[in-house]
Amino acid sequence: MSVDVQAYVTKEGLQKLKEELKELKTVKRKEIAWRIQEAKELGDLSENAEYAEAKNEQAFIEGRIIEIENMLKNVAVITSGQADGFVRVGSTITLKYDSSERQYTIVGSNEADPSKGLISNESPLGQAFLGCKVGDTVDVKVPAGVVKYKIVAIK
Repeated sequence: MSVDVQAYVTKEGLQKLKEELKELKTVKRKEIAWRIQEAKELGDLSENAEYAEAKNEQAFIEGRIIEIENMLKNVAVITSGQADGFVRVGSTITLKYDSSERQYTIVGSNEADPSKGLISNESPLGQAFLGCKVGDTVDVKVPAGVVKYKIVAIK
């Protein structure tokens, strides 16, 4: 039995998921069915690497389709941060630490990309900032020790 967990995505992320699902169902399924048929025509399936590879890819594609469909059933579209002054999923925060400033946007785990300033609400960093407000100092435990971040702005 699977437990349905709410997935947070932006409008753009939701569109990407829908496009990926459509691609998997309409294009990839047909491609893999064709590859399986071609491999079957090669003869003995017990020693047919092409057949085994195609079946493995088919299983991956079907698994991904199920995963996306489940996400779409439980999706929460992130709007930009609420104006209540607290860090929420969808907030863009400006942080000061040491002598530098950095900006992050809190997103769902499916869209996280720290190199682009998108951090997951489930990551230690994202979790540490949720519910905080401007002026708060947050201690975040990292492999190198503890880093103190000060929230200087929330959008």
